Amino acid sequence: MKPEGVSGTGRDGRITKEDAVSAAATATAVKPAPSGNGAPKPAPVPVPAGQRTTREAMTPIRKRIATRLLESQTTTATLTTFNEADMTAIQELRAKYNEKFEKKHGVKLGFMSVFVKAAIEALKAFPLVNARIDGTDIVHQHFYDIGVAVSTEKGLMVPVIRGADALGFADIEKAITAVAKKARDGKVTVADLEGGTFTITNGGIFGSMMSTPILNPPQVAILGMHSIQKRAVVVNDQVVVRPMMYLALSYDHRLIDGREAVQFLVRIKECVESPERILFEI
Repeated sequence: MKPEGVSGTGRDGRITKEDAVSAAATATAVKPAPSGNGAPKPAPVPVPAGQRTTREAMTPIRKRIATRLLESQTTTATLTTFNEADMTAIQELRAKYNEKFEKKHGVKLGFMSVFVKAAIEALKAFPLVNARIDGTDIVHQHFYDIGVAVSTEKGLMVPVIRGADALGFADIEKAITAVAKKARDGKVTVADLEGGTFTITNGGIFGSMMSTPILNPPQVAILGMHSIQKRAVVVNDQVVVRPMMYLALSYDHRLIDGREAVQFLVRIKECVESPERILFEI
């Protein structure tokens, strides 16, 4: 502190002890604190003009979806089991027959029809997965109406393919195409969405590698398909690269035990990895 910077209040303008202490305190108060790295402080981020938040009412469809999802979470004892499937056989079948299949039937041979057929075979082997709970009763359903989750601009919808067990691959592909188009065009009705006994959802089309699907009440199980990823796996004691897909089965533990759920998913895996099981029902 320089003397010329201090105003004296003593006799003849002399600087007293009190003047020096006061000047030192003032200098300390106004001196800027040094930055830790010497860098200047960043300028404050300007707040964008207009409202920072907006509010809109849910559409009727979104309200229904929200209600159904909350119902699923609060009225079921949901658990999820996982497995993985080698998609080599299906990819080879598609590569070999897809062109002829599309030329004859007017639709492509997709993965969903294979999983629908595989699910039906598994449901026949484990009929409790096709049942539902009504109060304290178990309702056994001896038909196979399979819901297929479809993403639309208005939200997720699950139109149902009726009597899927009586349909061939081509009919299933046509039905999937028809219900998906109807949903995306906004022409789906409540009747199209109700009455399913089992649901399949494919998050893989959006790149999902693994998920835990939410049940679609009153159904007691839902199968989740995912993206196909090439991974190193061991086959006959040899490390090979195969196209693999993780599978997820969410189920209501009130009705389905873990052993049954695991065996059900293994059955689907077997059908997918060996499609001849579906063709010959073995």
